Amino acid sequence: MQGPATNHTSRTSVVTHPLDPGDAEVTAALRSMTRSAKGARQGIEARGQFDVFMGSVTPRDDVTFEAGTLGGIPGIWVDPANKRADEAILHLHGGWFSLGSANGYRNLVAQIAARAGAKAFVPDYRLAPEHPFPTATDDTLACYRALAGSRVRRIAVTGDSAGGNLALVLASRVTGEAVPNGATLVGVVVLSPVTDLTLSGATYQTRADADPLFTRPQVAELVHSYLGGADAKQPLASPLFGRLSGMPPTRIHVGDDEVLLDDSLRFVERAAAAGVDARVDVWMGMPHGFPANVGRLKAAAESLDAMGAFLSERLRAQASP
Repeated sequence: MQGPATNHTSRTSVVTHPLDPGDAEVTAALRSMTRSAKGARQGIEARGQFDVFMGSVTPRDDVTFEAGTLGGIPGIWVDPANKRADEAILHLHGGWFSLGSANGYRNLVAQIAARAGAKAFVPDYRLAPEHPFPTATDDTLACYRALAGSRVRRIAVTGDSAGGNLALVLASRVTGEAVPNGATLVGVVVLSPVTDLTLSGATYQTRADADPLFTRPQVAELVHSYLGGADAKQPLASPLFGRLSGMPPTRIHVGDDEVLLDDSLRFVERAAAAGVDARVDVWMGMPHGFPANVGRLKAAAESLDAMGAFLSERLRAQASP
């Protein structure tokens, strides 16, 4: 039995999903495959390999891709056949601020966009260590401003892991800094976000054995590569410590076997206390990034379905004047 995570979050803000027996077999095989690489330092030399891995996410045949630019930031448009003209998703990819690309993440974002019925833009925000904090936060804000200044009227922001950090930071800035635009930020959905770069979450200890990928020393190196000498507690770095009141409805999906579990639980606790419609879905037995295994894990499809339903509801809920 694993130790507890932070348990102050209201039960109404947490939904726990049991582990499917079939998924247990798949995750056991995944753990065996990744055991030798757990805690390994992931430098920029791993970028190509990481993109190949993310590019292996099951594709969809009802989605097309097109290179584009928003706010001077290059990226890829993900266009599902069922998209609605005046709605869009801005997805911020993961990779611990130093890995990942729009092209590598195109298939995962396609899974989300098709379920939501909205086009998505995935920016190639600049990566650390060549472009350390706060460059990525500036790039994502530039993308949002350009998207909001277009014909799009309703925007949802999504992200995963480090991209979840950037998505939550962006949502806080949009709602707290009076970002001028002609669009409405209607919702946020993030997967296993990194919300606390001070690494103070209890699950760095209680999930240390359960997590098949990450260790606290490894994460500390990745965070240092991103922040350099910047204060980890400032809101642009750690959304857990940012201004949360006024944020739109927010949903988080996270695996119970993640050292990052507390980052999700504590963020939702603070958001709910600030009056935000916030909820975290905790998937038992799931590792970091499990939705990328759609087609292999039942939980991956169920999580993506829930994300798509929430995004579609939020985008359409704001459609009427």
